[in-house]
Amino acid sequence: MRSTQQFSITLPNEMANVVKSKVSGGEYASESEVIRDGLRALMARDRAVENWLQQEVGPAFDALKADPTRAIALKQVRSRLANLHKSSTVNA
Repeated sequence: MRSTQQFSITLPNEMANVVKSKVSGGEYASESEVIRDGLRALMARDRAVENWLQQEVGPAFDALKADPTRAIALKQVRSRLANLHKSSTVNA
């Protein structure tokens, strides 16, 4: 049984040029290796998002659901973000 499958894909010219450049520059041996590496990066990102949802977002939601008084109003969030933005642009 084969452990690989062959695909035919169509890429926009910009992406195709990136793939070709990676191979011609010696970063990768083949176009397939470029695509495989890109898919590995996509899978790693998906795992990271899933872990974040399970480890941080879920527990935060559960805590808020258990104690709704922990919530802050949207107006407070906007105010805090505006202050953070203001202080980061002043010091930049």
